[in-house]
Amino acid sequence: MTDLAAHSTSAVHSTLAAYSTSTGEAFQFWILGTVAVIGALCTVFMKKAVHSALCLAGTMIILAVFYLANGAYFLGIVQVVVYTGAIMMLFLFVVMLVGVTAADSLKETIKGQRWLALLCGLGFGILLCAGIGNASLSEFNGLAQANAGGNVEGLAALIFTKYVFAFEITGALLITAAVGAMVLTHRERTERAKTQREMAEERVREGKQLPPLPAPGVYARHNAVDIAGLLPDGTPSELTVIKTLRDRGQIRDVSHEAIKDLKALEQRSEDRLGREEEATK
Repeated sequence: MTDLAAHSTSAVHSTLAAYSTSTGEAFQFWILGTVAVIGALCTVFMKKAVHSALCLAGTMIILAVFYLANGAYFLGIVQVVVYTGAIMMLFLFVVMLVGVTAADSLKETIKGQRWLALLCGLGFGILLCAGIGNASLSEFNGLAQANAGGNVEGLAALIFTKYVFAFEITGALLITAAVGAMVLTHRERTERAKTQREMAEERVREGKQLPPLPAPGVYARHNAVDIAGLLPDGTPSELTVIKTLRDRGQIRDVSHEAIKDLKALEQRSEDRLGREEEATK
């Protein structure tokens, strides 16, 4: 009788836990839910695509927190690693490759696409509201029963049995998005590529530097990239330093020191030659 009573009490407590919401859960839902909705709205209404992608990444992270709080540990980790960490980074790379800016042309290439998009969105909203309104939840299984065989096993059973069609549709949408991204980043060449001979002839006509540029530090006391090489007469050559350092003014001039050293060396050589001539006489 004692075991039966304990079992009945445990069943009652689990049933009450499945049908009730604690204060912490309610606080977490309203705070994080508000932030998630704000992030979703910012994703839609942000003018720059990069900002929209970042807002969407924040919304996905909040969804991962909801999954973890409800005991769906595998789904929460997948939400962070796959969606936020991989797919969102893919979106950002596509945005950078395509070069979407605020100066994009707003001219419609397909007539009536705005009205069509509005009707599709309205129809989807009506369908979603009808589905939520007709949903009937009379019983709750609770986390204990849902994760009885393990969270990963329970999730796999639902994906590949009850929701296999929705899972395949989602995969098809992701593949379509990847193909669309590749199509947008592809650029057809509109003119013939120049040959090596044609580029060399063009450089000769324009009077550019024909031979390779001299290396930094040539005929100098240092071989640093910010020190101009010296010509045989001791003057520095600007061609030995890259244009970025020249524009920044980050060039160290050691030509005066080098000239002084050369003069001192010549003086020592003359003195030594003079002493040797005197000794010979």
